[in-house]
Amino acid sequence: MTAAARRGPLVTPIDPYVTDGGADAVALRARSQSVNRGAARAAVLGVNDGLVTNLSLIIAMAGASASQSAVRLAAFASLVAGAFSMAAGEWVSVRSQVELYRGILAELRNLVRRNPRLVLEQLTDRLEEDGFGKETAQQAATELPLDEDRFFDFAARTLFGITTDGLGSPRVAALSSLALFSVGALVPLVPWFLTSGSTAMWASIVLTAIASVAVGGWITSSSGSGVVRGGARQLLIVVAAASVTYLIGKIFGTVVA
Repeated sequence: MTAAARRGPLVTPIDPYVTDGGADAVALRARSQSVNRGAARAAVLGVNDGLVTNLSLIIAMAGASASQSAVRLAAFASLVAGAFSMAAGEWVSVRSQVELYRGILAELRNLVRRNPRLVLEQLTDRLEEDGFGKETAQQAATELPLDEDRFFDFAARTLFGITTDGLGSPRVAALSSLALFSVGALVPLVPWFLTSGSTAMWASIVLTAIASVAVGGWITSSSGSGVVRGGARQLLIVVAAASVTYLIGKIFGTVVA
């Protein structure tokens, strides 16, 4: 047997179970952009706030022995008001953040034009802080021409962690919050259109608990943490909020005709 035969084939066989690295990179980039633009944050906050807010209101009114129609009216009003409040808050928050980032980028662009040497020195220092050797850092900082947008983008990412094409979308954040708060708030409300009393109350609690565990599990699984831990955390939040508001309803509530 020849030495080549003993070494085996020169080309490693393709493993059919190995995932496509390029596709994984594209998917990861899309997730990162979703987080940066505020859609993921707005989605998580929206559905979670809808679940906890409306369940707390419903349980408080149930503790006060409110009628089925009163619970429905109050919970539906809470759904509408909360959804628009969340949307407005997210729009203002993300819009303000985008405007602040744009101001930083405008100042950086002016600085690149007025004093490019200072920007190069700052880039070199930052790259050295990140572990690059001095010569490597200097070469990396000067590789892109100063008159190209690529240099500006590189400086923005390296110095401030800002990507010029991923500042965030106020509209996406607002619409995500509005829609998903409504979905979350609707979960504990549905049983009150079908039944009343303790049956509706316990159905609201169970449905909200299931939805909260699903949301918590999805969040932690997306971040690489344990699904059980995230689900249990969300469940504890719901249980705590419902318990407190039920006691408040019992202590201060009155029967609603």
